[in-house]
Amino acid sequence: MFVKYISDLYEAKKSELIKEYGNNEERIKRKLERELFILDDDSTFTHLYENRDADNIGELINQTLKNIENNNYEKLNNVFRVDFNSEGKLGTKKQKNQRLKTLLEDFHDVDFKPYLNKIDLIGDVYEYLIGQFAADSGKGGGEFYTPAEVAKLGAKILAPKDGDTIYDPTCGSGSLLLKAAAEVGSDNYSLYGQEVNSTTWALAKMNMFLHGVSQSQLICDDTINAPQFLEKDSIKKFDKLIANPPFSKSKWSDISSPSDDEYGRFHRGVPPKSKGDWAFLTHMVESLKSKGKAVVVVPLGVLFRAAAEGKIRKAMVEENIIDSVIGLSDNLFFGTGIPAALLVIDKNKEDNNILFIDSSKLREVGKRQNKLLDQHIDEIFELYKNRVTVDKKSYLASLDEVKANDYNLNVPRYVDTFEEDEIIDINVTQKDIKSLELELES
Repeated sequence: MFVKYISDLYEAKKSELIKEYGNNEERIKRKLERELFILDDDSTFTHLYENRDADNIGELINQTLKNIENNNYEKLNNVFRVDFNSEGKLGTKKQKNQRLKTLLEDFHDVDFKPYLNKIDLIGDVYEYLIGQFAADSGKGGGEFYTPAEVAKLGAKILAPKDGDTIYDPTCGSGSLLLKAAAEVGSDNYSLYGQEVNSTTWALAKMNMFLHGVSQSQLICDDTINAPQFLEKDSIKKFDKLIANPPFSKSKWSDISSPSDDEYGRFHRGVPPKSKGDWAFLTHMVESLKSKGKAVVVVPLGVLFRAAAEGKIRKAMVEENIIDSVIGLSDNLFFGTGIPAALLVIDKNKEDNNILFIDSSKLREVGKRQNKLLDQHIDEIFELYKNRVTVDKKSYLASLDEVKANDYNLNVPRYVDTFEEDEIIDINVTQKDIKSLELELES
């Protein structure tokens, strides 16, 4: 899809320039070299489609991608990470060639030219395809894609504004960053992301290109062990942060004491080796400016597990940077049916309370996966924005209450959603049964 889109863009621009400059090939070439991506006639989707019956079509696709990467080295270096000539992944030579031919024919029928000036639409199509791929990827799907409706809710709560720097230290395919950018309401923002998986990082790079976002820096490396966004050997600070880090990642680092970390992130304590949730959260807190805000997807265990994790959680509660905890429905995320929560961290809180919201029943139940509809997102956001206690939905707890609960942040501790069963009148029920029996006998 990416190659088809940039090829259509190139061919449309070239046709436009030929009309303007005629046979002046040098001038046309100079103009084309100023476009977002530099291509030539032998490195386009059209060239591949014309050779779709070639015996070595897999090699031709690989070579075309290599040429595109070489011509756009700074933007696309290492982005194309798929081997289209692999019999191990695409089958025997005959099977592989037929599959690649079908793929080229399918995308040939998609004409992006009418939509070249509607970049958001192209980007949305790409995100839809990523979402479908994630849905079919089983457990691995959640590692690179956050469902669009969860990303939308997180972005609304984050509320980034004009001029903000926005960071995702585990950015996956970039969907959270893009949803946050859409909330700004202008193009005056900067996106920063780090992702350890090189294939997923490549998806994020293309996601940015296809959404027309140029003001982004995405780096492929391990956020905890090799953070790449630094300022004079210290962790770089951002205005806003949004993330869905890997749930309870084991063997997240060799760090065993605060002094092992050269960036000083673990002064509140070091999380256990078996669960890295608080390692990522600690990194995120240290990545925020003095008035920064973060919205993070976390497994529920983060809210109540004791020992080293409890010590870190206690420190953050006492620092008064935990703003809200929003319990979500089960089965919202790819690859896991367990419920999760949004943890909102705000270094510029205006009160000494923590808001707890139970939205576990707000969802549309699906066959494979539940979904948040727009009305659910709106209801959760209103509860967050109003910041008051609403029976069976939300509770505004003082820090003293949280301390009395041993710094446990599990939502059911604060929001009572218990519904009493309707009292049954036995005498009335017996009369109803007798009445039914008489009807059956008659």
